[in-house]
Amino acid sequence: MRMIISKKYTNKNFWKNKSILITGVNGFIGCNLVNHFLSVGANIIGISNNNNKNIALKYNNTLSRIKYYNISLIDKFKLKEIISKNKIEFCYHLAAQVDVTLARHDPFETFESNIRGTYNLLELLRNSKSIKSIVVASSDKAYGEYPFAKLPYKENYDLRPIYPYDVSKACGDLISKCYSSKIYGLPIITTRFSNIYGPGQLNFSALIPDCILAILNIKKFIPRSNGKNKRDYLFVDDVCDLYLCLGYNLYKDRSLSGEVFNAGTGKGYSVNEIVKTLCKISNNKKLYENIKNKFQNSRTIGEIKNQFMSYSKLKKYFGWTPSYKMNEGLDITLNWYRKIFENNTTNKELRKLIK
Repeated sequence: MRMIISKKYTNKNFWKNKSILITGVNGFIGCNLVNHFLSVGANIIGISNNNNKNIALKYNNTLSRIKYYNISLIDKFKLKEIISKNKIEFCYHLAAQVDVTLARHDPFETFESNIRGTYNLLELLRNSKSIKSIVVASSDKAYGEYPFAKLPYKENYDLRPIYPYDVSKACGDLISKCYSSKIYGLPIITTRFSNIYGPGQLNFSALIPDCILAILNIKKFIPRSNGKNKRDYLFVDDVCDLYLCLGYNLYKDRSLSGEVFNAGTGKGYSVNEIVKTLCKISNNKKLYENIKNKFQNSRTIGEIKNQFMSYSKLKKYFGWTPSYKMNEGLDITLNWYRKIFENNTTNKELRKLIK
């Protein structure tokens, strides 16, 4: 798999030995971001409330190369101890409860994790003398639902969330805005990205991993919509490249603090299109015909219908554009899952995660 990182963000003389805190390091994006930063010589402090180390981290043999702490961001006292021990220069706040269905059934725990966890972290970093750059991961879901004609989302759109997960991310946005204001002056950039996919995604309720399980004959694919909902999808290596870009530029130019940046491809793909493309890549037309018939008998409940993102502001500020096309990203992702399920050890561990 090729790893694209913009040259101006991979200067080893800049990143080497920089102290970087990644919350949610055990998650999909966290484990990929670790690999990117290790490749440029950074020192990683990772936090996760899940003691089951991410299989992707173990598979890439990276756990031994980072400082790993198993704590919840809700535990302010333990979090304070970690921040005090490590002179953190960069922070990437990725930790969140990301399961939209779980959020609907248990909004309290989602609010605790995504809202309280955010203000605990930022309050402690407010008193840090070493912090130079903080990137807070929000979501396209924070915008809520807009008419199709108003898409793609732009950064100046109002936040109109209704569903619990969406509300929790919008609250995190506002908390970040408060801490980056003149009152507290923390150097913070907030990101609102589209759906992210790629190697290492172990939330099998997400569309792409769920469909890949069906392609690999591990689990049947059960549609949760009529297949017409449109979403934007960003490949995880593009996301990691962008995180390095934003952290670096905020470090160099503190006037960027308080800015919000959207990222996506600017195009919406229907659920049906994604499934069809995956089945085509895997030469499994029969599976697609089966799923297509199931779409006709399903309906969408409790989800925003259409979401895709403009990246024009990122392009204007930094010249950033996505590097991976959808077909290429899906092909890389499918091959990664094939390899990890062919490994006897990871196969057994992965199957425990599949509901």
